[in-house]
Amino acid sequence: MQAVPTVDFAPVVELLAVASVSAAGVLAVWWWRQRRAGHGDRRIALAALAAFLTADLIVFGAFTRLTDSGLGCPDWPGCYGAASPWGASAHIDAAERAQPAGPVTVTKAWIEMIHRYLAMTVGALILALAVVLGRARASGPASAFAWAALAWVLVQGLFGKYTVTLKLYPAVVTAHLLGGMVLLGLLMAQLEALRQAPRLAAARGAAWVLALVAAQIALGGWVSSNYAVLACRGFPLCNGEWWPPADYAVGFTLLRQLGRAGSEGYVSFEALVAIQIVHRLFAAVVVVAVLALAWRLWRDRGEVARRAAAMLVGLLMLQLLSGLSNVLLDWPMLAALLHTTGAACFVALLVVLVMRARPRRAAATAVIEGALRRHHA
Repeated sequence: MQAVPTVDFAPVVELLAVASVSAAGVLAVWWWRQRRAGHGDRRIALAALAAFLTADLIVFGAFTRLTDSGLGCPDWPGCYGAASPWGASAHIDAAERAQPAGPVTVTKAWIEMIHRYLAMTVGALILALAVVLGRARASGPASAFAWAALAWVLVQGLFGKYTVTLKLYPAVVTAHLLGGMVLLGLLMAQLEALRQAPRLAAARGAAWVLALVAAQIALGGWVSSNYAVLACRGFPLCNGEWWPPADYAVGFTLLRQLGRAGSEGYVSFEALVAIQIVHRLFAAVVVVAVLALAWRLWRDRGEVARRAAAMLVGLLMLQLLSGLSNVLLDWPMLAALLHTTGAACFVALLVVLVMRARPRRAAATAVIEGALRRHHA
């Protein structure tokens, strides 16, 4: 790869222009579709759009990683100091001739830059949403979530920067994935605050399940960023054994370069096996937690609660099937992308349930008030 500065702000004005034009186009479509709606409905539609595009960004980030395009442009925020691979074509051609199977190719450069364009567009939309909600006096908690999301976008930008400048450092790549999920969670919380949907007493415990799912996503990101997906062949056995040799100490050493084991050389295969085994074991914990929450929701007998329970079970099946497909079918692209999509949907749904969960005291009060109303009737 050609020696280039890892950070070059020369194209930043052009990149901001691209983000502005892209966001303006999206906002124009949103305004046209919502031109007859009230102000409240418009804000809800814009919040839903920002959350949807953030989920798309997370999945496209996974696609960028799976196609080994994370270093398709070896500098940040542009590509060889240009705003697009077109302006960097000479550098890309030279790098591709030097290493035909290397990290820099025309295709990988475009994938990486499209990911950055989408990220900037999402950031611009979140800024617009924060301004819109900030001007609405009745937006309440939604405005706080909007400004928190805007601040978090800047943190995500830093994670994106260090993903490139630190050459796919596994801890940074994993943090970048988790940061995307946090952003999605903030936007979903904002959306629920705007909707002011009725509370759902049966959703108590959703916060604990969300925490477990977040931990499993972190483990999944660690598996992916260390390329440990295929360290275990077969299921439920790992390489024909229940407990194969595994190096947990090296496998879960966070501060190390990709493929390196500090000053001791390269990460061993046993370390990759350890990463995969822990991910599998913790998946069992998550399955039990999700099924317990789904059962509680199903017993509520309300239409909304039962629909949420069905969605939880459906997402759980998607995650199990896509995860098994990754192992048994040698990590196919479609299964890997579905696995990331399922994780993002889990986060979105669980945040909605957390926002709708009703404290135990409030639920008891509602039952008493309902009984009194029926008695007086």
